[in-house]
Amino acid sequence: MSKKKKSNPLSTIFKGVHRAIDKVIVTPLSRIVYRVNKILKKNAGVFDGLLNKPHSLLIISLVLAALAFLVVDSRAINLVENESEILSSQPVNVIFNEEKYVVEGVPETVDIILMGRKSDLYLAKQLGEHKVVLDLSDYKTGEYTVKLKYNHSIKSVKYELVPSTVTVKIREKVSNVRTLSYDLLNQDKLDSKLNVSEVTLKESEVYVKGSSEALARVANIKALVNVANLGLTEAGTFEVDSIPLVAYDTNGRLVENVEIVPSTASATIKVDSYYTDLPVKIVPVGDLATGYAISSVTSSVRSVRVYGDQNAINNLTSITAEIDVEGLSSNKKYNVTLIKPSGVRYMSENTTSVDVNLGNEATIELNDVTVEFIHLNQDYVANAVSQEDTAITVILKGSENIINNINTKSIKAQLDLSGYTPGTHDVPVVVTGDDLTVTYTAKVKTIQIKIMHK
Repeated sequence: MSKKKKSNPLSTIFKGVHRAIDKVIVTPLSRIVYRVNKILKKNAGVFDGLLNKPHSLLIISLVLAALAFLVVDSRAINLVENESEILSSQPVNVIFNEEKYVVEGVPETVDIILMGRKSDLYLAKQLGEHKVVLDLSDYKTGEYTVKLKYNHSIKSVKYELVPSTVTVKIREKVSNVRTLSYDLLNQDKLDSKLNVSEVTLKESEVYVKGSSEALARVANIKALVNVANLGLTEAGTFEVDSIPLVAYDTNGRLVENVEIVPSTASATIKVDSYYTDLPVKIVPVGDLATGYAISSVTSSVRSVRVYGDQNAINNLTSITAEIDVEGLSSNKKYNVTLIKPSGVRYMSENTTSVDVNLGNEATIELNDVTVEFIHLNQDYVANAVSQEDTAITVILKGSENIINNINTKSIKAQLDLSGYTPGTHDVPVVVTGDDLTVTYTAKVKTIQIKIMHK
């Protein structure tokens, strides 16, 4: 198999120019000369006589000169016409003592406007380096307005920089030591059954260098651990290098113009796949039609395996599914979406079918339900003013077959004392129970308590 010869870019350019000249100039002129030659052969005697006259050549020369002047004046020759080109977003190269100073106010890029003949512009774009330089090597601390320079190889081309000058501030570079922490990015891109449980940075501190004003804005230094780039597909312990470091201010904005040494960090990342099985809890929402109660609730999904953060999962007791029973007066089947708790990344089931059967509402009373105080300030103690209020009677409403089997220990009567200060107060009683198909009501609405300092 023959190998294709690599084409030289410069050779390709000249071949293209040659073809254009041949098509635009040589071929048309050849046709004109051929036709003029034919005319001259037919009228040789007439032209000989005309050219032998004393003033004929003078007149012809004047006419040709006038035509040439008009062609040049109208810029009909495209190659000598002046034009302009814009080179956008050219990077600025700053020259200064990076070990000693920090420079602020330098734009990242500038625009270059090139002006000249079209042919020169073409070469300038092809051959030029387009290097914009801001030379601050001889400058010390202070504020200066400095002109940018552009290194170009085609001297016949004029140029203009936008902006052409910049105002910069040069400050002494200082440094200090900061504690390094981390942020986990794109955790949602990780396999939902996996969880990053621990990140241990090998560098606990870094140096931050910059002007004193810039360092004063730095609140913390973060290693950005991008989970999406780690390729984690299973549980285990992994070593990660080249983690980028960034500086943030107190508002969480990036602080520019500071140098972090080292610029990257290494870490040991522990990935686990923690899970547990939780029961499905059906939560009725709304009030049934008068006289009705829920006699049974059956879910097609009894338990769900959940994956996620171990601490979050350990605090869960169930996965809930809410059903709207407002005004319900007959049996009904629901298709329900299970609610995913915070900290759970994956659930083995996301929906369930719930069959609700109704019966007649019944009412019973349970005595001696102990009252407990919750959310009391740790500096205080509280007691019921009346000894009789330490235990109360609770009214249960629901299906007879359910409420007759409810144990007093499954019911909680609580007084929420958050925000209460020393003194005597009437506090509302809140009663709850494990079976959510039953309504629980305290026979007394409030209990008088006395709060004192310990």
